Amino acid sequence: MSKTVTLIRASSLSDAAEYAYAATAPADARLIFLAGSCPLAADGSTVGVGDYAAQAASCIENMRGALVAAGAGIENVISTRVLVASSSQADLVTAWEVVRDAFGDHDVPSTLMGVTVLGYDDQLVEIEAVAAVRD
Repeated sequence: MSKTVTLIRASSLSDAAEYAYAATAPADARLIFLAGSCPLAADGSTVGVGDYAAQAASCIENMRGALVAAGAGIENVISTRVLVASSSQADLVTAWEVVRDAFGDHDVPSTLMGVTVLGYDDQLVEIEAVAAVRD
């Protein structure tokens, strides 16, 4: 599979961010818009109740499954949005560290947001993503 996503660094912006500031895909790429990945087991139960890191890991695993079903992998993700049901920055950072580690060197542009509530019982984390592939 040829490289589809190009990560863009902005030398004029702070290097404190743990992600690229922009990303592009070529004109012939097929975009994949993933629904928010939730920390749900196959039976629909919420995984890792009360545990931000466990829920973030479950979201990543479920996102990988959706990517595979769409003919992509984590290296094809072009951006993410990480939603964390908390007003505590420490909780947001806990979830973010799991996401950051899962992406490794493919540090796509991302937005980390604290939100009031998410859709499933006991849900603390949700991850949205967009990917790009060449068929």
